[in-house]
Amino acid sequence: KGGLDKTLTPVYPTTEGISQTLWRKISEQALKQALPNVQELVDADCLPSELQSAYESASLQQALMALHRPEAGTGLEAMQQANSTAHQRLIVEELLAHHFSLRKSRDLRRTETAPVLKADAKLQQQFSKALGFTLTAAQARVNQEIEKDLIQVVPAMRLIQGDVGSGKTVVAAVAMLNAVSAGLQTVMMAPTELLADQHYRTLTNWFEPLGINVGWLASKTPAKQKRETLEALANGELLVAVGTHALIQDSVDYHQLGLVVIDEQHRFGVEQRLALRGKTPKGKVPHQLLMTATPIPRTLAMSFYADMDVSSIDELPPGRTPVETVVISETRRDEVVERVRVACQQGRQVYWVCPLIDESEVLEAQAATEAEQELSASLKSVNVGLIHGRLKPKEKEAVMSDFRDAKLDLLVATTVIEVGVDVPNASLMIIENSERMGLAQLHQLRGRVGRGSEKSFCILLYQTPLSQHAKLRLRTLRETNDGFVIAEKDLEIRGAGELLGTRQTGSITFKVADLIRDNHLLPKIDACATKVAAKTPENIDPLIDRWIGSKEGYINA
Repeated sequence: KGGLDKTLTPVYPTTEGISQTLWRKISEQALKQALPNVQELVDADCLPSELQSAYESASLQQALMALHRPEAGTGLEAMQQANSTAHQRLIVEELLAHHFSLRKSRDLRRTETAPVLKADAKLQQQFSKALGFTLTAAQARVNQEIEKDLIQVVPAMRLIQGDVGSGKTVVAAVAMLNAVSAGLQTVMMAPTELLADQHYRTLTNWFEPLGINVGWLASKTPAKQKRETLEALANGELLVAVGTHALIQDSVDYHQLGLVVIDEQHRFGVEQRLALRGKTPKGKVPHQLLMTATPIPRTLAMSFYADMDVSSIDELPPGRTPVETVVISETRRDEVVERVRVACQQGRQVYWVCPLIDESEVLEAQAATEAEQELSASLKSVNVGLIHGRLKPKEKEAVMSDFRDAKLDLLVATTVIEVGVDVPNASLMIIENSERMGLAQLHQLRGRVGRGSEKSFCILLYQTPLSQHAKLRLRTLRETNDGFVIAEKDLEIRGAGELLGTRQTGSITFKVADLIRDNHLLPKIDACATKVAAKTPENIDPLIDRWIGSKEGYINA
């Protein structure tokens, strides 16, 4: 008995080549060096009453020791569920550090200056008249919220979230007109060439009749056209440009950028947003509008987006019919192929999606190519097209315009069509291997149909056996078309780290806190931060440094 350890043996997440023994040695050294110097940064008086006892019952040194070297009698369940006193101390401190870094970011923005962009009533009227449709009440409300932002000298940072097809682009276009009226430049950046091209076409149709030229910039833009566009942006002749991350390359100079619109912003790292901000001379920072069709769950909005204003377009345009979702086993594939034949005979258009099975574009393209060959062989009278990430932009464009112009009945595609493709006559979508995909991505894909007045269907083909998570995902999709409900469910199933992804948050991940598990603490953090700021303002920076360190620049994007 005397040989047994007095503490439980910790098990650390590891990687190949690093044994648990080595981790224990490293952590032993770290504890010896760090613990004597750990400084208390949060006073228990600043905390909500129910948390004060957790703080007072153990010093920070004791809490860290209890986590890394728990005593033999420690309840394992409390450790695993992170509701031990030691965990609670650290969780609160980490949430506070993130909260302060976002506050800092907001305060920093208040010291910066952006140009005032007033609406030109005459131009807006012309635009509305030419649109050919009336904005929904939700779009009009969000337009007003943006308009209030743009007449301030404080740079706007507004996230516009709206479900697939809720009409975010037209809201962005109205804001872009304000920049044009002020004689300043505005750009719209999208993560893929396909989506950027869709925006370019849309804005060109809307703006050119008003005498406003729209420039195009992507990595594959022909050299001559690129040179002309770059010159026009540098000398201020071109006020509107659409493109991919090519808009932020070193070779691009703007005369004076007033407004930046970033679509599907979670696909961009924060570096890209910082790069666009850095393109403005004379100490002026552009206003920023970020758009997403993946609604942000309330929990995340309160924590990760606390430095942004959030607008929701929570209403679909009239005439849009909800998509009916059906879940079918791969064993009934023949019936599904027959359904495609019937739909095409009736003049409908169909998407057949082969999702990413591996992180390899080659394998994805191969899966889609095989599906296209198989479907072409079974459906002799149907015109089948194929689109995947390995096609050249010109080839992709040719296939997409054939599908848009109804020269193709069936489009076999990889997830490159996930966002932004708009073909109102397409009313049936089949998604293969749907059990391998995330909720948000499935919802995005499904949003490609149901864009016209025709009743639309989405068939989710799955292979057995299904994991519990996969069953839950497919059931959620069958039961709801509401992107906000789906986002909450996605957060529940996958957790915040995976949902936000490194692309979305720079490289911020929580070390101890978990936004789902510790959700109940979030509403209390704001009041707690206010007390800390009043009582020990000198501890704010060390707190941010302790938990976030050098990543703080990311949050300030």
